[in-house]
Amino acid sequence: MKAPLATVSRETETRLDGFLALLLRWNARINLVAERDAERLRARHIADSLQLLPLLPEREGPAADLGTGGGFPGLILAIADTGRPWHLVESDRRKAAFLLAASAELGLSHVRVHAERIEAVSLPPLSLVTARALAPLTTLLGHAARLLRPDGTAVFPKGRTAEAELTAAGADWTMSTERFESRTEPGATILRITGIRRVGP
Repeated sequence: MKAPLATVSRETETRLDGFLALLLRWNARINLVAERDAERLRARHIADSLQLLPLLPEREGPAADLGTGGGFPGLILAIADTGRPWHLVESDRRKAAFLLAASAELGLSHVRVHAERIEAVSLPPLSLVTARALAPLTTLLGHAARLLRPDGTAVFPKGRTAEAELTAAGADWTMSTERFESRTEPGATILRITGIRRVGP
């Protein structure tokens, strides 16, 4: 099925505009994203992140985005989803500095930035984990299993290799998986995963 359409408030749209302006300003100094055109950034990266919004679990509880980079999808989701704490994990200190500055400028008091490697970060038990263009699914599941509470949910956008990655991950993991067709990238799939358990001892 297709990912549901996301609808955001006027206040969120204003904050997204502010984020985009800030991203373009910082991107001139450090390489946050390869894309430099504002409209393409909005249509590709921001829209790609926002389509995850309707797939997030409704229950409250902290969320984390792993390898947030220039803010996708974690900071975009935090702008639109202010009802839960968001932890953005980014080991590149220049990118983490941008995330800190953007969170402060946009008034996102529910966002905390962690300039650490995912393997080393210490977070509260999470209700939600996201990651975009970060690692193969089997690696992401390892991170999710460590960080999520037992009833937690992982939402991972994946490209055309989603089914192959699911097959490979099946050798080491059991899980319940829902698939959603991406609205921004033909052939791409968004995976919503619960009940992540490692196979064997």
